[in-house]
Amino acid sequence: MKASELRAKDVAALEKEVSDLLKAHFGLRMQKATQQLSNTSVLSKTRRDIARVRTILTEKKKGAAK
Repeated sequence: MKASELRAKDVAALEKEVSDLLKAHFGLRMQKATQQLSNTSVLSKTRRDIARVRTILTEKKKGAAK
């Protein structure tokens, strides 16, 4: 997921994206705990995507406040 794609979305869509990513990350963590996850690098990629979306969401909220 690229930052330019995320910047095109509105605040509500970004909040939904964060929610979806958090659910996906939880599922991946459960797969890792039960040793069903073969590619563990997906965990860090998902964590970075969550951080990226939250950063852009914060930027948009601060921009709207000004």
